[in-house]
Amino acid sequence: MNVDFTFVPKHYAARTHEKMQEVLMDPAGRGPAIHYYMIRGGVAQKNITVWEPGTVSGEYIKTYGHYHVGKLDETYWVLFGEGVALLQKLALDAQGAMIPEVVEEFKAIRVKAGDSVYMPEGYGHLVANVGPTYFVTADDSPVNFDEANAVSMPGHADYEPVKKMQGFAYYVVEYEGKPALKKNPKYNEVKKEDYGGLLLV
Repeated sequence: MNVDFTFVPKHYAARTHEKMQEVLMDPAGRGPAIHYYMIRGGVAQKNITVWEPGTVSGEYIKTYGHYHVGKLDETYWVLFGEGVALLQKLALDAQGAMIPEVVEEFKAIRVKAGDSVYMPEGYGHLVANVGPTYFVTADDSPVNFDEANAVSMPGHADYEPVKKMQGFAYYVVEYEGKPALKKNPKYNEVKKEDYGGLLLV
């Protein structure tokens, strides 16, 4: 085995509560110091993400969420735990730019260990941990370690529309001990919705 250890110091990143406040349903809510951990290996070695369990003011711990820059799809493989994946495609203006507050299609998908989720080109995505344990996935997103912040904020991911709208069109929340969806009031319109069997509260 011939392994290149050149970029090992850059492989790891953690998403802090302070950073996640930008996209939480309740930015003032109490949460863990670290919401999730990332180990980047890229397409060949895969990327591993580990979520903490729990909620922030009733919202399950989630990833920040992003849209891909350019023509890029992605697959997530669930290795451990249970979660809810959110996918959404924004409407485009006449110039082909995304309209952050208008969603063409929204989809929620319940997932557990052994499942995989395909994130098509053009769809923003995030995943929430809705189980009592860590939630762990592998994915095949590319990594360019020559970028200044390749692991935490990779260049192929656009986080700004999510930040502007304080999250996705719906939040994954705990309701009577089970995951449910709660509308994000900052969005003006969601044209097509698939709640994946989750209750809307």
